[in-house]
Amino acid sequence: MDVLTDLLHRARAQNALVRQLIQRPPWGMTYADAPPLTVAATLGGHATIRLGDLVPTRLAAGDIALITAPCGYTIADDPATSPQFVIRDGRKYLPTGAPADPHPMSAPRTYGAGLSGATIMLRGVYELHGDVASRLLDLLPPLAVVPAGPRTQTTLDLLSAEAARDEPGQDAVLARLLDLVLVIALRAWCTRPEATPPAWYRALTDPAIGEALRFLHEDPTHRWTVASLAAKVGMSRAAFAQRFAALVGQPPLAYLTDWRMTLAADLLRDTRQTVATVARQVGYQDPFAFSVAFKRARGRTPSAWRGSSWPALRSAGTARPRATGG
Repeated sequence: MDVLTDLLHRARAQNALVRQLIQRPPWGMTYADAPPLTVAATLGGHATIRLGDLVPTRLAAGDIALITAPCGYTIADDPATSPQFVIRDGRKYLPTGAPADPHPMSAPRTYGAGLSGATIMLRGVYELHGDVASRLLDLLPPLAVVPAGPRTQTTLDLLSAEAARDEPGQDAVLARLLDLVLVIALRAWCTRPEATPPAWYRALTDPAIGEALRFLHEDPTHRWTVASLAAKVGMSRAAFAQRFAALVGQPPLAYLTDWRMTLAADLLRDTRQTVATVARQVGYQDPFAFSVAFKRARGRTPSAWRGSSWPALRSAGTARPRATGG
């Protein structure tokens, strides 16, 4: 399993919701409590996205926006258009704060109707959490726009067609198609000159170091050594260690330890397994050595980390995408 696939899987990015929006100008809506990751694409017409005090960004037909801003955002036909609705906690409100009438659905998962001059948008949301999700979101700024292109257009057309269908297994189909759009958009964004992806992502294009990273993610519990990794990718120990550190930004075993602590942090947060069990699941046979490593990496013992995480989880409940009127 390659590194990006591993992050998407472990961050639970498969838990997705897809909706299609058809609006005739003027229109606008604010998503006040945005999910960790939103994929918004303009299929027809145009739109603008406003994030806080940032300059509004225009989306032409076929453009894809990846939004990670935790403060919420507004999508409208024009920067000057005031939002007609505010989506908060999965419910639609008027700008005055009064509840709004439900938006009519013209087809499954489709709000609005096909009108001349209308903007057609797809919006997919992911509920992510944990330290693994943070690594995934580090690939992106608060707003990343991928211009229209032949590869993205094909998948957007298919996603749009499937969003309007209602057949057995349709949610699974939509989730997989949204994953496809997300991965293609992520890869396209990371190649743009304005993108600043983390060092580990840039290192994936190096045949030897990218392969070594794949080994570490496929089996993080293995007792890897620099020598064994070097042998797996056909390099000398010294040359491999030097190249890995230069491309990834840290030595191989430091990267492995950091990744193990990321996995452990989420296991401690999401399960009731003992510290000793968590230690074994991330490659430590000695719980004491694991606790020392975890405290060095996170500033707290595993038990203290778990204690600070559980109250928030109990109060928040299980995070799932919520259906909204647009």
